[in-house]
Amino acid sequence: MQKVYTKIESIVGNVISVKADGVRSGDLAEVTTSTGKSYANVIKLDGDLVSLQVFSGASGISTGDSVRFLGVPMRVSFSDNLLGRVFDGAGKPRDNGPDLEDNMIPIGGPSVNPARRIVPKNMIRTGIPMIDVFNTLVESQKLPIFSISGEPYNQLLARIAMQAEVDIIVLGGMGLKYDDYLFFRDTLNASGALSRTVMFIHTAADPTVECTLVPDLSLAVAEQFALQGKKVLVLLTDMTNYADALKEMAITMDQVPSNRGYPGDLYSQLAARYEKAVDFEGAGSVTILGVTTMPGDDVTHPVPDNTGYITEGQYYLKHGHIEPFGSLSRLKQNVNKDTRADHRALMDGMIKLYAAYKDSLEKKSMGFLMSDWDEKLLKYGELFEKELMDLSVNIPLEEALDRGWKILSQCFSPEETLLKSDLIASYWPK
Repeated sequence: MQKVYTKIESIVGNVISVKADGVRSGDLAEVTTSTGKSYANVIKLDGDLVSLQVFSGASGISTGDSVRFLGVPMRVSFSDNLLGRVFDGAGKPRDNGPDLEDNMIPIGGPSVNPARRIVPKNMIRTGIPMIDVFNTLVESQKLPIFSISGEPYNQLLARIAMQAEVDIIVLGGMGLKYDDYLFFRDTLNASGALSRTVMFIHTAADPTVECTLVPDLSLAVAEQFALQGKKVLVLLTDMTNYADALKEMAITMDQVPSNRGYPGDLYSQLAARYEKAVDFEGAGSVTILGVTTMPGDDVTHPVPDNTGYITEGQYYLKHGHIEPFGSLSRLKQNVNKDTRADHRALMDGMIKLYAAYKDSLEKKSMGFLMSDWDEKLLKYGELFEKELMDLSVNIPLEEALDRGWKILSQCFSPEETLLKSDLIASYWPK
């Protein structure tokens, strides 16, 4: 039986408090005002005092308005009808399409039992050489993309969404500018990728609480598709906005702040989402790529710092490309041993030479005399950045490996690369 309460004890920001019994944390409630109805969810229990975060904000709510507890947690519809659709952070249509209310599933459930997980062993091809060749994305992996404001991380996610060899894309946007939302929608629609994509978009103008729901909505849907045997890639942007929303809610509830004002359970909140990445035994998989912007390019900021302890490496997006130094996919060795015989050796050899190029570049900037070897390295570095590092490069893994050999042959003799003679005999351009 659903109880209705007609006395609101307090209104602080977008949080209202009601005295009620038989209520659980995370339950959904309906707040009825003179201007209409809004949903809220239970975020704190203190005896019989229940605190609720109102989705549409507390503006217009008075202490005499009614609150009806629905007895169920926040849920989202799940079916193939989700594909090609765009929803907001409350699961309501943003694309003027019909509201979906069939097969409702709860969000924010527990992670998969580790005993049921399979060791990640399958590569996800993206067509981006700096990922496919040098830091391969592995199915069921959880990786952040560390970036600073102004870098093209949304463009990178859009390219991955269009090109990744997976069955389903779930895109969760948090705190997006409206232009960025339109960019994702129009880009995926123009490429045809929208037909295999579900989008949950929270814009900067939307209520804060909806920002905190986007990862749970995205991952709940992704898990259900994975249980149907689908390979699902979840793209989240921006997890720093998500953490800032948690911070704002914590301040509203008078929680004791931790590092830089973030809630003390920030690590647990992030881990509960990233740990949803899984390869199901006998079913599909969920892979997570989440953008984490670093304020002031500070990797010790609480959000990237905590994220680094949870995830399996990271991609660093700097100066418009994925940096080879600092970027790391810890599971790449599970798959790049099975791609092509020269993959590992070429990857290692090219990065070593690129590191030497950086040293030569620094020497040149300081006015040192350049040797013949330095000149070769400078030529190599320029070709490497233009033909492999540039994010506009879109080629399959095998073509990227062939291009790597071609770049080496244009700059060095075979023995200068220090690669094995049998690989040189097989792959060195004739």
